[in-house]
Amino acid sequence: MKSLYGHAVYVDSAGVRALDVDGFAVEVLDEIGLDATNHNSKSFDELEDNSFDLIISLSPEAHSKAQDMTRTTASETEFWNTIDPSLTEGNREMQLNAYRHVRDDLYEKIKARFRTGPAPQV
Repeated sequence: MKSLYGHAVYVDSAGVRALDVDGFAVEVLDEIGLDATNHNSKSFDELEDNSFDLIISLSPEAHSKAQDMTRTTASETEFWNTIDPSLTEGNREMQLNAYRHVRDDLYEKIKARFRTGPAPQV
């Protein structure tokens, strides 16, 4: 989202738990010109602001947390069920392909949901 809209919209990223940034994720984002090397993972509890218009969750656990967070706000929630690529077994290329699939799938969902402009070259 940030690569498409810059500062035109406020976007933040959080998970149920703060985890180390995954090297495979950094690598497949780098393939399309997005630098995630300095990304700081954080949990929902670490968000500086909780007044979001929309929260998109990628796992059932995150969606449950998002719904709990928004029970008393006007925020909307959406659930985009996403396979966890870190669970993929096999050689390095098989694992990278799983991450590429998630990257490309999420990018297509973002474009469809928010009617974005041209995509970075994949």
